[in-house]
Amino acid sequence: MNGIDFFKRLLGSPASGADQHGRLLQAASSMRTLVVDDSPTIRAVLGKMLGQEGYVVQKAADGESALELAKAEQPELIFLDIVLPGVNGFHVLRTLRHDPLTQHIPIVMISGNQQATEQFYVQRFGADDFIKKPFGQRDVQRAIDQLVRAGRLPARVPAPVVAAPEVVVTPYEEIRSTLSGMAA
Repeated sequence: MNGIDFFKRLLGSPASGADQHGRLLQAASSMRTLVVDDSPTIRAVLGKMLGQEGYVVQKAADGESALELAKAEQPELIFLDIVLPGVNGFHVLRTLRHDPLTQHIPIVMISGNQQATEQFYVQRFGADDFIKKPFGQRDVQRAIDQLVRAGRLPARVPAPVVAAPEVVVTPYEEIRSTLSGMAA
């Protein structure tokens, strides 16, 4: 995300990426995601939001588990809470960014903690985006849309349009003569 887009989001302007109908781009279906949050509720809700979009979701409750899963499973996108038990989200982010196996993975930081949020904006630790709690499905979709538009995630290919089979209407007289011929 470039600096202008970052400040537009920070100031609350609408997502510039949405088309005139408000549709946002989706990442490739079956995209592997990792949700890292110490709240079981956030893990469940965010996991459900992502699952409804067709993404495969793994979850971690702390930073250590997140690092292990990220290295072992290579998710295509990570949603990472800042305030975690043990190592915090900033430490996880720095560790992932310094590891050649994980440095390419887009990371969206999430937090409801005002102090952590301010710290994130001041230091901008190398995350791709930030979502403030509480958030809704549209916020998650916007973050994914921006990552797709920035080329950080592959776009979902629209399902091919299947043409309806051609229906041939036979005139009534043809049917009657065919049936008459069959009866003879």
